[in-house]
Amino acid sequence: GGDLEHQVLQDTRNRTIRAVCGQRAMPHSVWDLTPGQRRTVLKHLLVSDKYRFLYCYVPKVACSNWKRILKVLGGALESVDVKLKMDHKSDLVFLGDMKPDEIRYRLKNYYKFLFVRNPMERLLSAYRNKFGEIKEYQLKYGVEIVKRYRKNGAQSAGDDVTFSEFLRYLLDEEAERMNEHWMPIYNLCQPCAVRYDFIGSYERLNADANYVLEQVRSPSFIRFPERQSWYKPVTTETLHYYLCNTQRRLIKELLPKYILDFSLFAYPLPNITSEFCRQ
Repeated sequence: GGDLEHQVLQDTRNRTIRAVCGQRAMPHSVWDLTPGQRRTVLKHLLVSDKYRFLYCYVPKVACSNWKRILKVLGGALESVDVKLKMDHKSDLVFLGDMKPDEIRYRLKNYYKFLFVRNPMERLLSAYRNKFGEIKEYQLKYGVEIVKRYRKNGAQSAGDDVTFSEFLRYLLDEEAERMNEHWMPIYNLCQPCAVRYDFIGSYERLNADANYVLEQVRSPSFIRFPERQSWYKPVTTETLHYYLCNTQRRLIKELLPKYILDFSLFAYPLPNITSEFCRQ
């Protein structure tokens, strides 16, 4: 049953992407993008020349674990289980650092994949992580958000941003200028301009990751790492709680900004009817 469901999901995604991306106005290669859009996607495409693949990393969709795998494949890490804080820049090769003809060659000939996640779940995960735990984000974004959306917010240290304030901030932000942790996946990875061979799901992380590792013929001792013990996943109940305690108008107004993530990757729009929220 699970396999059939998965086939249907993959098929729906592929058909939707073909239909949406086939439209005239859509970009058909990275060279059709504006310089800013191109810079963003090329900066998120990681390269393995040894295994001939490109991976578009999306923050809050298990990208740290994929980066670990890339470092092991490249010989910079000896195992995916090494306990160390992830350095998101060193020992990684970014497509954006290459010359145009090197970029063209890899886009044409390498296996390309990305992993996606329910857009609202990804936003909630970013909100809880960045404003609940990370001082740098509290100071850089939190202070500004509270000052902007709260009457007497000038005294805040940025560690008490509410989910509604965060969503109001996203509403006022331009998608292409957002921080990568909440920028829509569409803008990060440009699935119309880059023809991905596989789109994996956060919801089926291990099965999809192992499928990709097989496709790129990675050594059999490499497996996708288990979730870190400290990691607190967003459960369906948590998401339900946050969405149902947020003004419905706010969520409705925000959806158009992430609509391509919902539609292209076949995620249902959030159910925020009062009937559902009473449950």
